[in-house]
Parts: sequence; C-alpha cells; structure tokens
Amino acid sequence: MSLSIRPARSADTGLILSLIRELAAYEREPDAVHATEAGLAQALFAASPKVFCEIAEWEGETAGFCLWFYNFSTWRGAHGLYLEDLFVRPGFRKRGIGRSILSHLAARCAREGLGRMEWAVLDWNELAIGVYRGVGAEILDEWRICRLTGEALKRLGGAA
Repeated sequence: MSLSIRPARSADTGLILSLIRELAAYEREPDAVHATEAGLAQALFAASPKVFCEIAEWEGETAGFCLWFYNFSTWRGAHGLYLEDLFVRPGFRKRGIGRSILSHLAARCAREGLGRMEWAVLDWNELAIGVYRGVGAEILDEWRICRLTGEALKRLGGAA
C-alpha cells in the first residue's frame, strides 16, 4: 500500500476538473458543473489563492482529491477549515483514503491552530457518513445550508 497526499499543482487543473465532474456524477448532479479549467487555475494558483486542493495518489495513480478553504468562527474567535469537496474514486474506496485525507487536513488544522474543520454531506451518502462518524465527526442535523444563486442572488444584490 502506497498512499500519498500532495498539494495540487497548476499542471493538475484538468485532472481537478475531471475529478469534480466525477464527484458531480456520483452526487447525481452530472450537469451541475459549470467550472472551467481557466476558472479553477485562477482560483487555485493565483498569487494569493483563496481555495486549495490536495490530490491523493495510490501507488502513483490518482485516487481522489479534496478542495478546501479557510473560514472563520465568530464564536470561537478563530479561523477554521471548510472542506468543500472530498472525493475518492470508486475503484479506490474502502482503503482508508478518505480517512487519510481527513487526517491530513486535521493535521493542518493542528499545525495552524485552527479552531475547527467543517463540511457538508448528503443525507443519502451512508458510506461517507459512516467514515465521518468513524473519525469522530458530529453530524449537525439541526443546521441547514442556505444558498443563493442565479436570479435570486442577482435580485437580492440589486436591492443593496
């Protein structure tokens, strides 16, 4: 067994987009991806990036990825890490790769003194929920994600 987790490089931009599309298909939203290589390259590899990506490789083969950014908790008065996406390709699952990615990010939190790590999970994704509970994550059923996009976002923004 040989797993490595490394920071993404600009040469990985096409691979990252491909992994995002695989994740979208897994999450039953294959047509929802509007990201482009140019947009990802700008977001991930600009002079001062606001979002970060790690690539997991199993024996040299791309097994998965995670994409994350810093957030801030007013209650804790400290920065945290928000895991936007974590995806392990189906052929590589049940090898501890997802757990290793979470551990990798948790170690970053510890090194940087971050107050917490958070992410969302689809309610039907029992495999992922099992992994998350297995690492000690608390599933916050009482919180709901709110989202504004498209026309609703434009409408509200125009009211400012």
